[in-house]
Amino acid sequence: MSSVQTLIVIAIIILIILIIAFMIIVNRRQLHEIEVIDDAMNKIEEMHLERAIERLDKMDLAGESLTTLNTWRKSYQEASTQKIPEVQHLIEEAADQNASYRIFKARKNIKKAQEIMVPTFEDAKNTNDVFNELLKSNRENQLQYDALIKSYRTTRKAILADSFDFGPALDQIENELTAMESDFDEAKNLSSQGDHVEAKRVLSKIKIDLNDLKDELPKIKEAHNELETVFQDQLSELSDTYKKMVSEKYYIDSVDVLDQIKEIRKEIDTSRDLLTELKVEELAEKNKKISKQIDALYDVLAKEYKARPFVEKNQNKMLTIISHQQVVSKKLVEKLRHIDESYELTHGELDESRRLEREINDMNRQYTVDTQNIADGKGVYSQIQDSWLAMLDRLRQIDEEQKSMAEDVDGLYDSENVANDSIKQFKQEVSLVYRRLQRRKLPGNPESFIQMYTLVINEIGRVSQELDQVRINMEKISSELIQISDDVERLKREADEIINSANLVELTMQYSNKYADKEVIQRAQQKTAELYQRDYNYKEALDTIATAIEKVEPGSYQRLENAYYSEKNNK
Repeated sequence: MSSVQTLIVIAIIILIILIIAFMIIVNRRQLHEIEVIDDAMNKIEEMHLERAIERLDKMDLAGESLTTLNTWRKSYQEASTQKIPEVQHLIEEAADQNASYRIFKARKNIKKAQEIMVPTFEDAKNTNDVFNELLKSNRENQLQYDALIKSYRTTRKAILADSFDFGPALDQIENELTAMESDFDEAKNLSSQGDHVEAKRVLSKIKIDLNDLKDELPKIKEAHNELETVFQDQLSELSDTYKKMVSEKYYIDSVDVLDQIKEIRKEIDTSRDLLTELKVEELAEKNKKISKQIDALYDVLAKEYKARPFVEKNQNKMLTIISHQQVVSKKLVEKLRHIDESYELTHGELDESRRLEREINDMNRQYTVDTQNIADGKGVYSQIQDSWLAMLDRLRQIDEEQKSMAEDVDGLYDSENVANDSIKQFKQEVSLVYRRLQRRKLPGNPESFIQMYTLVINEIGRVSQELDQVRINMEKISSELIQISDDVERLKREADEIINSANLVELTMQYSNKYADKEVIQRAQQKTAELYQRDYNYKEALDTIATAIEKVEPGSYQRLENAYYSEKNNK
């Protein structure tokens, strides 16, 4: 046998083995499916639905209960007489076919059996549940009936005992109780007739209605108590209190209290209608609104009652404070008018003081109106209190502004004296600087110094003229004095630099004579002399000779300079 033939034989053997294995696997799986279907049929049998039907027939069901029984009885009979026998036949054939490895025919029968059995089993379970529910419904309905009738009688007894607390709602409550009695009779009749399903529905309705009523009863009591006791007492108290307050010259203009009380009484009548109709939720909202309206009236009266002691206690005090501030304002205006003749008030102090005076006078006029209204019995104490508190706060602010303004202008006299003293001092300092340079007997003064000196002299002269004017701008003068002070200090520093540079030139020139034979020194001495004697440029002259001496003897100029300043500081 050739190798190719051998491979073909091996392939055929392997294929045969695979086919056999496949058939064995499918055979076992289908056997399991047959067993599952058979188990489902056993479970339906174990439900003993025919026994439940017999027991239910003995209960003489009627109405909805009977309809339900007949519907599911029909479903069970169809399953037991048609579907289950057919499934039994199919799985028996499938079992024989599967045993003889006619697996495809067996597969077809199994699939058909499954299509019938799956919904049949579900229907059987539902039928079993319905039958069990019907069997239990009679007992459960009786237990629920007994519990509900007991609760109903207890509730009715409590309502009758407290009937006065429900007011006009009692009639509607009685109607609901009567309706429940009819429902109880209906549930009892349905049960006696065997219609337990419909009886259960009626009992469920009774349970809901009874629970709703029990929940509403406390709310009804509370609402009735508010309408007939709480609100009535409050409105009477408000009316009496308001009339008494009017007789005691209280005045309220934010609301017509008596008219508002009438409106609230109309709202109460509307709430009574809601109570009669047992519209509990709407009634609760309405009463809440009424309560807020009553509280608002109490707040109005309380606000006026609390404000009056403040007004009476502070009436004279307010007059004293306003009058005092009027005097202060008048004096300040007069003072500023007088000062304005001699000084320029650059921040509008006079106009501001007049504005504050007018504001205080307006407060005085308002105070007069308030006190007259109080006397006439038309003063709204809460408004007056708010107005006076605002006045007191503003008067404190005005007082602080006026004090600050007075202190600022009072300082003008001192500022003028200080300015005059400063001018005198600047003149002395400038004169001393000039005399120092004269005593030094230098060949001349540098142009920069002369310009700075002239600038300072002119500034001092200009400010002196400003101080001699009829009306003085002290703010401007103060600013100019600061500038003059800076310029005087610059003039001093420049004079010191001139003198120090001239002295150091002379010392360095003398020291340079040691190297007079050197050409660099000779040229530097000549250039330094020209800068010193002709140009009066002492700083550049010093730089020239110092640079030359450093070239021939490094560090020599620094020693000369240190020695000079050391000797100067020790004098």
